[in-house]
Amino acid sequence: MKKIMSAILAAAALISCTDNDPKILILYYSQTGATEAVAKEIHNQTGADMLRFDVAQVYDGDFDATIQRCLQEQARGFVPTLNPIDADLSEYDVIFLGYPIWFGTYAPPVKALISSVDLSGKKIVPFCTFGSGGLEASVKVLAANLENCTVAPGFGIRKARVQYAAEELDRFLIESGYKEGTLEPLEPYSESREMTEEEVAIYHEAVDSYPIPIGEPVSVASRPVTGGTDYAFAARSADPEGNVRENMVYVITREGRSPEFTRVNR
Repeated sequence: MKKIMSAILAAAALISCTDNDPKILILYYSQTGATEAVAKEIHNQTGADMLRFDVAQVYDGDFDATIQRCLQEQARGFVPTLNPIDADLSEYDVIFLGYPIWFGTYAPPVKALISSVDLSGKKIVPFCTFGSGGLEASVKVLAANLENCTVAPGFGIRKARVQYAAEELDRFLIESGYKEGTLEPLEPYSESREMTEEEVAIYHEAVDSYPIPIGEPVSVASRPVTGGTDYAFAARSADPEGNVRENMVYVITREGRSPEFTRVNR
């Protein structure tokens, strides 16, 4: 019955999106190819048009060079110049907007895009790749800077997990009404509780290889997923000034795979 209900809800969402035959564009920026891989997978699953955009002075340096350049540009409030977009955006109703997360939000080429192109009246569906997180924060910034658009909930995946984008996009696109299909509904997370020794070990196995400390887990909530468990750990860390903050760190376990750090919501 749950599968049937999910199919009905997905079909209803799809109909609501297609009553006026909306035209969809996947518009993305990618430096390393990770975001491009997600864009191509959205294209594969939806058939929507796809276009990469960039800025005149491309970010083509290595990781450290890109960081230094961005810090300098942020310090002087610099917005890159957008290269011409090879598409008539007025023809599209829905834009899947893709980008990597840099410094906790969308990369500077997106800033160039939204300051140079009129997206008024369009539905924006963000998607992004990141080292640890940033989807939620970037969507908030987009919504604040695109007041004349409808900014929908987005999709994000760690660059280290892009190989799983297809299966995770399948759920996202069905739930969002851009693709037909049936889904097992996800259960809500349990109430937060004390961790078992096994859960603490799962947390550390998943996150300890990440180069930036994320914090120590203090409690956990969980829910079953197909073939495993999805954990939401509350983790505490201190900044250089000694201020303690709490993040939500998500880890998934699946049969035959090591525990995977999926994202952090700061």
